[in-house]
Amino acid sequence: MALDKLLVEVLACPQDKGSLLYFESEDILYNPRRKRVYEIRDGIPVMLVDESRQVDDGEHDRLMAKAAGGEAVETLAGAG
Repeated sequence: MALDKLLVEVLACPQDKGSLLYFESEDILYNPRRKRVYEIRDGIPVMLVDESRQVDDGEHDRLMAKAAGGEAVETLAGAG
């Protein structure tokens, strides 16, 4: 289930307050600065640091390649 566009525009990382990458195909939000994944469960983003997971360098590279290929949307895109 895709997140509402307005929600994607306002979501920020609860840890560093920066933007995230939304991967609709994987139901995740990703913070590449902290290498942390926040899952989306039943259409609801789980924005708790304790519930997030750290990714290794290989997973980070895979996600960044997908983002570079246009498969992610950056949150907070309308901010600033």
